[in-house]
Amino acid sequence: MNGAKKTGDKTLDKVLNILYNLNLTIWRRMKKIVKTKVFRVSMYVLIALLGMTICFAYGTFKPNFYIKDKLKEKYEKSLIAEWNSYGFIEPSIEYKTNIQFITSVGRCIDFLNLHLEPEKRIHRDIIIAMAVLETGYGKSRFATEANNLFGIRTWSKNVPQMKALANPDAVWGVKKYKTKCLSVKDMIGIINRLPVYQAFRDLRTEQQESGKHNIDALIDQLHKWSTNPEYTKLVKSRAKHIAKILENRENSDE
Repeated sequence: MNGAKKTGDKTLDKVLNILYNLNLTIWRRMKKIVKTKVFRVSMYVLIALLGMTICFAYGTFKPNFYIKDKLKEKYEKSLIAEWNSYGFIEPSIEYKTNIQFITSVGRCIDFLNLHLEPEKRIHRDIIIAMAVLETGYGKSRFATEANNLFGIRTWSKNVPQMKALANPDAVWGVKKYKTKCLSVKDMIGIINRLPVYQAFRDLRTEQQESGKHNIDALIDQLHKWSTNPEYTKLVKSRAKHIAKILENRENSDE
């Protein structure tokens, strides 16, 4: 810098020169401050705090789907814990007609879901469809005498069971339950536990995370439940029929 320009007026030139020297002094001090490590660190911290503030404000007033799902999951789990502490009794599955069978099994499922984490639940229509297919709307011998709605078998002699009339000497038997709702609970536990249904669980998780649900695709992963090669097709057909029945009932109740 070469100093302030001369104007010809001594007083004005003196004032300009003082201002110039003052600015020059401030500039030099600022350059020294900027070069210091403390200043650079302070600026980094300030920028970081500003970014965190913006992210916090955005996340508070416009949370993403992942955060919302986690909050929902946490809330549902707290509700489950609270509900379990009350010790409510499971609903009895009683029926005289096909529609009564569907709705009473549905009430059992709703009750069990209150005690079950969202990621372990199985779609209502799938469970009811399998129960309908296995028992003929609860009319089979295993349903009426053993409270078994899914043909669940056991190979343990210590487990209460019934033998098939056509195969009384089999090493396995159909499990007996104290209530029909307990057989629904066991069916859900089997699918959530056995390695043979891992593909079902993986697909369920994928659908829950994406928010895109496809019941037919889930049913395809239950083909091991029966030796009947047409089993999954039959379950899909029943599930669609059940969905329409329940939808019509819900609309009529509004």
